[in-house]
Amino acid sequence: MTDWNGRVVFVTGATAGFGEAFARRFAAAGASLILCGRRAERLNALAASLAVPVLPLTLDVRNSQAVFEAVAALPPDFAAVDLLVNNAGLALGMEPAQRADFDDWTTMLDTNVKGLMAMTRAVLPGMVARDRGHIVNIGSVAGTYPYPGGNAYGATKAAVAQFSANLIADLVHTRLRVTLIEPGLCGQSEFSLVRFHGDAERAAKVYENTLSLSNEDIAETVFWATSLPSHVNINRIEMMPVTQAAAGFAVHRFPE
Repeated sequence: MTDWNGRVVFVTGATAGFGEAFARRFAAAGASLILCGRRAERLNALAASLAVPVLPLTLDVRNSQAVFEAVAALPPDFAAVDLLVNNAGLALGMEPAQRADFDDWTTMLDTNVKGLMAMTRAVLPGMVARDRGHIVNIGSVAGTYPYPGGNAYGATKAAVAQFSANLIADLVHTRLRVTLIEPGLCGQSEFSLVRFHGDAERAAKVYENTLSLSNEDIAETVFWATSLPSHVNINRIEMMPVTQAAAGFAVHRFPE
């Protein structure tokens, strides 16, 4: 198993939900952390609560230039990134495609796909040069299983899945590892609150009377996959709570 003491873990989208849980799980194992997020106050509060070296970066992954500049300017104690967790992402809206807000589509593409790719491209050369490192991409079961209103969000997560698989192919001549994590229903994150543009009542109904996954469930899964011996790569993990399944095709019956 990996000894995380002194290793550098870079988490995007660290100000809430999965990202905060990742930060706390790897801090408990002694890792040094680079925590990236858009909300400086939350980011700094999280950093102050952790008893390990932390470099907070107020950064929006949609700004590719800022991503490359921030990674290039990492101080020596944080420059050799051992693990990048590409967690920053969001869903916006559940309208059918013909009524969806195109700006929402653009935001999802810019964050979930372009932002993840920019961060990967910024960090990857250093990992390859050191012949050491692990990239974890947070996808979604929505990248595999379509549902009404999932349109652009599902497409972005399918892109993350294919990008992850192709990274593995590109890096086969190295000792680097790439893992895709695809969670299902998770009730503790801000996911649905963001999706429904702050409508807390509508967001709560998504998880009503379910046994959903927790942020800690996702964090423990990532920790396990990245702590295995260095010759073992977990390519892809799909996880759902017991109250969720991908069964059933939609069939519409037209009137006679």
